[in-house]
Amino acid sequence: MENVFRPLSVVGGSVLLTLAIGWATDRLLHKADARNPESPLWGLLRRGRIPYQLVLCTALLRGSYAQAKLLDRHQAGVGRALTLVLIGSAAWLVIRIAGAIVETSYSRYARAHRDAARVRRVRTQVELIMRVVSAVVIVMAIASMLLTFPAMRAAGASLLASAGILGIVAGVAAQSTLSNLFAGLQIAFGDMVRIGDTVVVDGEWGTVEEITLTFLTVRTWDERRITMPVSYFTSKPFENWSRGTPQMTGTVYWHLDHSVPVEAMREKLRDILRECPAWDGRTYGLQVTDTTPSTVQVRALVTAKDADDIWTVRVTVREQMITWLSAHHPHALPRVNTSDAAPVPNRSAHPVDGRVRHHR
Repeated sequence: MENVFRPLSVVGGSVLLTLAIGWATDRLLHKADARNPESPLWGLLRRGRIPYQLVLCTALLRGSYAQAKLLDRHQAGVGRALTLVLIGSAAWLVIRIAGAIVETSYSRYARAHRDAARVRRVRTQVELIMRVVSAVVIVMAIASMLLTFPAMRAAGASLLASAGILGIVAGVAAQSTLSNLFAGLQIAFGDMVRIGDTVVVDGEWGTVEEITLTFLTVRTWDERRITMPVSYFTSKPFENWSRGTPQMTGTVYWHLDHSVPVEAMREKLRDILRECPAWDGRTYGLQVTDTTPSTVQVRALVTAKDADDIWTVRVTVREQMITWLSAHHPHALPRVNTSDAAPVPNRSAHPVDGRVRHHR
């Protein structure tokens, strides 16, 4: 009976004690979360209850397994397996706790600051910091696991002796990876590009969706994803429309006939913008910027609070102005000279070289 009762009491007691401590800790965190609803820390810490209970159970079993006298022939192997599980679960728990603390700090910062650009910058830094912390913890956990094997400890001396050669070889082999790694840190703390920024890279317009230590993802306006190494942003020029102030000035061009009523177009532009919610009301303008033997180039300047709104303003002005010209001033549209010209409204008709200009 002792051979049966002893293992059951050791293993069962460890499991029951783990469940009891885990339940009590979870209730305390739940009460703390209810008392402090403005802080997400306690709710985030509750997400770590699985690795927490795993650490407790493994630690209790590792400390009491010798008294269980179960599988005596394999006691060393079972003990090493419990140690490996303990190291892995402890690393998992550390990552969860670090993530909860970092996320809470970011939430407080986001609530305290209204500047969207600064909040996006801190968000980018926080995510990269968490990736670095996770990578360091995982590497340390793997190293600790390997050191539990005697053969690995014996090989450590020879590895240290050849560290210089290995370092040179690894540096040459991982040159691209290391450059991307340092580029990621440079982006995070150099404020070059942030999550949520509107950028133009290789002629593609989109929003930065994800930044890691090695690559960056841009979501284009048509919902495609462009993934590129972060070193691209430290070695090549790109447009960042969100850096500084997000306000933008846009242009709209028309190629029209020389008889176009420019002053009437200015008044129509003003009316269109007043009815366009995306226009921020800062400024607008319309000028003739170029001429050719058959047309004139008319340019409108409009403003908006960000890149999305400037696109809306531009397409609205372009569409409504063309519609208005077609309905009220069709003679202002580009034409090809083929025969006698049609009379211009409010003007005397003068044939030009016996030819009339028809609309395209």
